[in-house]
Order: sequence, then structure tokens, then C-alpha cells
Amino acid sequence: MTILEQAAQAKAASYSMMNLSSSLKDDALKKMADALEHNADYILEQNEKDLAKGRESGLSDALLDRLRLTKLRISAMAEGLRKIAALPDPLGAEDYVIKRPNGLAIGKRRVPLGVIGIIYEARPNVTSDAIGLCIKSSNAMLLRGGSEAINSNIAVADTVSKAAYEAGLPEGSIQFIRDTSREGAIELMRLSGYIDVLIPRGGQALIKSVVKNATVPVIETGIGNCHTYLDDSAAPDMAREIALNAKVTRPSVCNAMETLLVHEEFAKAHLKEIADALKEHGVALRGCKRSLELAHGIEEASEEDWTCEYYDLILAVKVVNNLDEAIDHINKYGTKHSECIVTKDYEAAERFLNEVDAAVVYVNASTRFTDGEEFGFGAEIGISTQKLHARGPMGLFELTSVKYVVRGNGQIR
Repeated sequence: MTILEQAAQAKAASYSMMNLSSSLKDDALKKMADALEHNADYILEQNEKDLAKGRESGLSDALLDRLRLTKLRISAMAEGLRKIAALPDPLGAEDYVIKRPNGLAIGKRRVPLGVIGIIYEARPNVTSDAIGLCIKSSNAMLLRGGSEAINSNIAVADTVSKAAYEAGLPEGSIQFIRDTSREGAIELMRLSGYIDVLIPRGGQALIKSVVKNATVPVIETGIGNCHTYLDDSAAPDMAREIALNAKVTRPSVCNAMETLLVHEEFAKAHLKEIADALKEHGVALRGCKRSLELAHGIEEASEEDWTCEYYDLILAVKVVNNLDEAIDHINKYGTKHSECIVTKDYEAAERFLNEVDAAVVYVNASTRFTDGEEFGFGAEIGISTQKLHARGPMGLFELTSVKYVVRGNGQIR
């Protein structure tokens, strides 16, 4: 089946998706979760093919970790679908109901977007998360994963779509594109009239390609050059633990810290200790000249290091004069994803919250919390770094739109 034929099927199914009951959707999600766990061995066999190919092609350990599935991760995927089923249905409710002097009743009703296209890279769990969220929000979908995870993605998509159709979802509503060519990706980006919104989820190259080539509306997600700023009043133990958590727990994800900014007074007293702790966890440090003077084992950073999303145990370090310089650095080099300040100073915290331009801004908490699950949304489709329609973790609400519903009794203008 061609990509265009798949898109046409999804478009046709999208009109039936609008009429699905909440109970049918929830039943489908639960059966999909059961199917994932029942077929775990098969999915892991297919995942091993992708891992073997990745090792042969020289993928880094961090990227292999993004690609790898385990029984525990498959169970987490299944649990994610069950959590989506337990969430309130975002559709149907009317708000902003007003009655005009002429008797017209005007309401605003939440509705599906229609057909959502999702193009993403080597994380097979995205396949089940995306399908689950689109079903709960009554959207049909076109999914296109990267070539690195093609066997894993097909196994997951086939497993959950079979269960969903058996539960009563419209045939054709779940479309996984097996064509991993660049030409296939470009075709997907230009399916005007079929796709209502396209969501890319991956690295900078993917996001730039979609923004450049798409002729359908795009929600930009995922590029995460995230910073943690240690203010002069930061509690040393808290600063160390937040920095370690933000960098080493899972360096291959978009909410991991890529640059550590340190106030000069705090750096004089504590940078060496924090640098040593990071190095003990295998982190390679690349720093400004002042950081080299205050701690051992740091290589001098280049301009590129301030812009880089490493996906690895590599961290840029910069000593700054004050809060102003920290905010300026973040707004210049950040990707508007997630930024953190560690401080005891209320005014500094409020300035950081107000002046840093990012989807999620933290005071005294790790950037690793930027996640739909952690925010209580269930799974997420991605982290939007733009400002229109959706920003931050994109859960069910962000996969819907509105229509105005006007009721009258014969009014004419």
C-alpha cells in the first residue's frame, strides 16, 4: 500500500473516530496493553534485530539505549496505555457557553484534530504511546518511525492495531508507514488535505527537515539543549543531586541537562566537588576557561558545545558572573525546552521563571521531570517547544481542537 493510500484510509476513518464512545476507546486501550505483554517475546526478538544492526552501524551507547526494549520497558508501555484509558475523555464537553440578546446559544466544544501525522526516530515506545493518545483523543493517525527501529516499530504497531481493531476501532484509523526512505518522509510531510497536523519527534536534523519541507501544519517538539543554573545561594547538596540527576539518569533523552551554568561565587566553593561527582558517573566535561581553573579534568569548550544536544554522558560547563549572564546565555543558546535554577533566593527564582524563554522552567527540581507521565498527563506525544496551540508536554488535551456550536430557533441576520 502506498503512503497516499494509507493517508486516504486514515482520513476516511477519522470521521468514524469522532463518534467513538469513551467506553469503546478505553476497552481498546486495555486490550492493546494486554496484547503488548502477551507478545513481548516476539517484540523483543524484532527489537534485537534493530539493536544488532545498530551495533554494526556504530550507534553510540546512548542511542542504543533509546532503541532498546526490555520486558520491563514493554510492561511500562502497557501500563502507559492503561493509564491513558483511566484518564478523562477530553472530548465533547462544551464551555464558553453564552446566550446572545437575539437568543442564539453559542458554545465551544472540544473535538479531535482529525488525522495526526507523527514522524519520529529510534524510540519504539513512542509507537505505542502515540497510538494510545491518538485513540483516546479520537484521532486517526499516520506514524513513521526511523529506520533504526523499523522491526521493533512494526512489531509494536501490528500488535496493538490488531487488538484495537478487534475491540471495534474503525479499520484504517491506525496507519504505520513501513517506507523509511527520505522520499517517503518528504511525501508524508506534504500530505495536505489528508493530515491535519504533523508532529516530528527527534533530533535537530529531523525537526529542521520537517519545518523546511512540510506543507501541512507542524508542531515542533523535542530538541533539548537544557540548562541547570546553580545560583550563588544554592544549597550545595541539592545542587549536586539535581545536576547529577539531570545529566546521568538517562543522557539520551531530550529533558537531560546539556549545559551546567554556575555562579562565580558558588563555583569557587563547590564546582570542583560537583565536577568530581559528575566525572565519577562517567561524564566528560567541556568548560569555559574559568571552569578549567577551578576544577581538574575539564576540556576547554568550543562555541559548538554551548549549542549541542549530546545525547551522551558529555556536559558543557560555564562559570557566569551573575543571574543576568545565566539568563542571557540560556535565551541565546537554549532550545526553549526545559531550564532550571537552583537557588534559595526568592527574587532570583521569580526572575528566572519570568525571564527565561522555555516551555518548562524549574526552581530547585531536575529538568528530567519534563514528561507527560510525570506531569500527570499519562503518556505524551512529545514536548512542544513552540508557542502556538501547544507548549510543553503534549498530552490528550493538546491533541484536540475546538469548534463553535451555535443553537438557534430561526434567527436571521
